[in-house]
Amino acid sequence: MTQSLVRELLRGVVEPLLLFIIGEIPLHGYEIARELERRSEGYFDLTASTLYSALRRLESRGLVSSSWQLVAKQQRRYYQLTEKGRQMLAQEIAQWQQFLGATDRVIDSQ
Repeated sequence: MTQSLVRELLRGVVEPLLLFIIGEIPLHGYEIARELERRSEGYFDLTASTLYSALRRLESRGLVSSSWQLVAKQQRRYYQLTEKGRQMLAQEIAQWQQFLGATDRVIDSQ
């Protein structure tokens, strides 16, 4: 895949992937990025600007909320899903499952 295609695909999946990870347990930004990288076996290695821009968009849309917490003498902003975010995540998971199923059917029909 060309890098431009990967960048385009990444734009469409970053926010749903972040919602999924945050939906499991509230995490701060660095933890979210590392968990995404770990689960994707290094494929999704987001820059800080990509990560925090996406988190700000999610927060402005009311899908996540954040709060500051003191951890090991450092203030960290933790993100958690709102009820609206949980509903959106359920819809997006269903859409992704349909999308992946259709994609697999096209590829497997050769």
